[in-house]
Amino acid sequence: MIRTGISCLALSLAMLATPGVAQTAPAAATAAATAADADAFVAASEKTLFDFGIQSSQVNWVNATYITDDTDAMAARINAEGTELSVKLALEAAKFDKVPGLSFDTRRKLDLLRGGITLPAPTTPGAATELSTLVTKMSSSYGKGKGTLDGKPINGSDIEAAMGTERDPAKLKEMWVSWHDNVGAPMRQDYARTVDIANKGATELGYKDVGSMWRAGYDMSPEAFAELTDKLWLEVEPLYKSLHTYVRWKLNEKYGDAVQSKTGPIRSDLLGNMWAQEWGNIYDVVAPKGAGDLGFDTTELLKAKNYDALKMVKTGEAFYSSLGFAALPDTFWARSQITKPADREVICHASAWDLDNKDDIRIKMCTKVNGDDFVTIHHELGHNYYQRAYQKQPPLYLNGANDGFHEAIGDFVALSITPNYLVQIGLLDQARVPSADKDIGLLLRQAMDKVAFLPFGLLIDKWRWGVFAGDIPATAYEKGWDDLRLKYQGIVPPVARDETKFDPGAKYHVPASTPYTRYFLARLLQFQFYQAACKQVGWKGPLHRCSFYGNKEVGAKLNAMLEMGQSKPWPDALEKFTGSREMSGKAMVAYFAPLKKWLDAQNKGKPTGW
Repeated sequence: MIRTGISCLALSLAMLATPGVAQTAPAAATAAATAADADAFVAASEKTLFDFGIQSSQVNWVNATYITDDTDAMAARINAEGTELSVKLALEAAKFDKVPGLSFDTRRKLDLLRGGITLPAPTTPGAATELSTLVTKMSSSYGKGKGTLDGKPINGSDIEAAMGTERDPAKLKEMWVSWHDNVGAPMRQDYARTVDIANKGATELGYKDVGSMWRAGYDMSPEAFAELTDKLWLEVEPLYKSLHTYVRWKLNEKYGDAVQSKTGPIRSDLLGNMWAQEWGNIYDVVAPKGAGDLGFDTTELLKAKNYDALKMVKTGEAFYSSLGFAALPDTFWARSQITKPADREVICHASAWDLDNKDDIRIKMCTKVNGDDFVTIHHELGHNYYQRAYQKQPPLYLNGANDGFHEAIGDFVALSITPNYLVQIGLLDQARVPSADKDIGLLLRQAMDKVAFLPFGLLIDKWRWGVFAGDIPATAYEKGWDDLRLKYQGIVPPVARDETKFDPGAKYHVPASTPYTRYFLARLLQFQFYQAACKQVGWKGPLHRCSFYGNKEVGAKLNAMLEMGQSKPWPDALEKFTGSREMSGKAMVAYFAPLKKWLDAQNKGKPTGW
């Protein structure tokens, strides 16, 4: 299972800067500014951002891996400085907008400077400091947050794991409610203040609001991007609804009408995940008779072969090495946080970091020896190899083609964690490879994570776009959230919620202000990349059994896309590897086509939808 809570915290250089070196940038453009002036402004701005990016990343790493009041203060201070200069440079970049004769690269970099700030502060004195303090406070509170199980406190990573294994609905309800009440609700007012400040900053930069600014970062207009996400959702919605119908009646079989009705939405805490974003942990509940036993369990295989966290990461590295990528540097092993320290508070939320925009790449995880984290490792390393591939690009191009690409690379590699791959690396005996009659079980297990995630990946930012636009006012945060969860996911909370609550805040990416549509895009892009790779190796069997492990031709073609960074519009990068310029959900639909046919047969005569 790939947890979409996993975020790439490698900080975009377009977001980082310091007032101490701002004087290196030329004065703001005037009516008489020339293309040469714009070129000079971009060059000086890139140097400023590159130099400070290292400082900022180091401070934020320390804060994430050693949470104290002091490191919180340090992070808040340096991020406020970065926001202030980022806004300053963005405002200056906007003044070159009408200058004639700009080169492609200068125009693109000016646009990235203007729109590359996740949360822009207005130029009002103190606004950047207040905004940074709020975000740091909320992120830190999340990292230190606890729920309860059997009345006893339980931390974030442990409660996530327990939600996947517990089957007592009363205990599931306790964990769900305690986490959302203890972590989300207290930050409601801080979040509302954050929205107010950031919206003023976005307005100063010429955007309608923060949501519009986020959507403008996809080489198309904000309106066109919103339309694209709706189009993609419609392509995969029938597959999700078939899965929802099947899972609902299987949950009803297990728990009865008093816990889960045969019709209507699904109770969210029954789905094996705190946010009901991925459902793979309850595969045992819904597995089809006969075909449901996959013949192996990755967690059991890892433990039987005496894997520890370090060996799991080494195995992930070996996959990329098999494609021709260079080994990870020694500093990766010396400086990464691979397991949770016993002596301090850390943010366990798995993430990949690039601290010097060269070779100081790291992961931050609280790795447990299980199949989920084995997949997560392949995902996070995908960020690191992407970061290293584009390291020779100019500073403002040190990023993925779009943020969905960055999340999709490791996901698409992880799709190659097939039974045959497990045989190749010595984890699974050939005799235990599931036969073709187990394919439905294999696909269902995948769909419980990949397909189940889609509406959640879409609705988080739909909620935030509505909040930033004022369509979901601060007096209706919870209602707006619950309405979207019902509309897209077809789920409801285990207990009634009111406006004293703030359930969005119980999901890391909301207090951390990490845009989320990237994960929705990544779920679809990974299948496009995977299908393309399988065609490149000449795979003729069922798509879901393809593994390109060990194929250096795929690796070379992949690297050609990765090393482009953000230097070209994302359709150019997509075409480089897949041959297509269109993002689409069709590859995912093709991958799960046998499952869709089977689900529809199982669901015959049962109510669909909610």
